[in-house]
Amino acid sequence: MYDEQHGSLDPADAVAALAELAGEGPVLELAIGTGRIALPLAARGLEVHGIDASPRMVERLRAKPGGAAIPVTIGDFAEVTAESTYSLVFVAFNTLFALTTQERQVRCFANVAERLGPGGRFVIEVFVPDVTRFDRGQRFAATAVEHDGIRIEASRHDPVAQTIETQEIDLGTSSIRLQPIHIRYAWPAELDLMGRLAGLRLQERWGGWRREPFTAASKQHVSIYEPR
Repeated sequence: MYDEQHGSLDPADAVAALAELAGEGPVLELAIGTGRIALPLAARGLEVHGIDASPRMVERLRAKPGGAAIPVTIGDFAEVTAESTYSLVFVAFNTLFALTTQERQVRCFANVAERLGPGGRFVIEVFVPDVTRFDRGQRFAATAVEHDGIRIEASRHDPVAQTIETQEIDLGTSSIRLQPIHIRYAWPAELDLMGRLAGLRLQERWGGWRREPFTAASKQHVSIYEPR
């Protein structure tokens, strides 16, 4: 469902920023998925590798032009099971939060730090948590209403564990589809501490891929870490 739901997202700004940060490469994308960002990066002449836990998403990548040429390891990106060192490792589109415990997120930072070459960078793109979305730890909302269907989001928030469990429910005239989502969010300062524990430091933080300033009003951030 990933391409159906997110295929319209334009990766141009992310690709331009990542290509500049990567230098001559090589590049490793954690949770490479169907190649929304990796394929245009590779089209710029960069050597791109990937890790992903979903063989079916990687099959989609392989079926696209240029996808068969990208080496992909199937596995848990928290472990960063890669033998090479990289000028750039990145994880985009909130996917770091798919690691559902603080321990696994810390482990990811530590393993990335071991895979960075001299002058290498680790880049993450995630949302800024907004706990005001929840009323008594819950959220129930219609996120899309069409003439032949409706999408409903039902979420439960645990502020102690910083986890959100969601069901996205698509109700059509003849079908019902459930899409479960489980994430553990982290605040920007917490991510910076994870970086410090891994021997990294925050180099820059933007409010988006166009290098917008990061402010208290920012809803997302792109954070760039480098070895201390």
